Amino acid sequence: MRPPRSPDLVADITLDPTLERGRRSGWRPNNDFGLLHDCDAHIEFADGSVQPGGTGRAELWLLTPELQAGRLREGFTFTLREGSRLVADGVVVQVLRSDLHVGA
Repeated sequence: MRPPRSPDLVADITLDPTLERGRRSGWRPNNDFGLLHDCDAHIEFADGSVQPGGTGRAELWLLTPELQAGRLREGFTFTLREGSRLVADGVVVQVLRSDLHVGA
């Protein structure tokens, strides 16, 4: 279920081509933004889903956005995992919350 607030980021997410199936909107993987712990996010793809090896534009709602305060910028790269398995790479296209943007 989509969180009851505006999204925090827009990102391009590229799924690993070896995945058995695609991913749909509502996906909540573990996101590695380079901290000592992961930052889960609710993800909604613009086209509803992305297939293995494909790239989709998505809105992200960070479940703990305060951990990213002042850290993010356009072009920032991150990885997405399910458990210990790397399943996708992401690139921030737009930071929608000003408090998350570098220099905020």
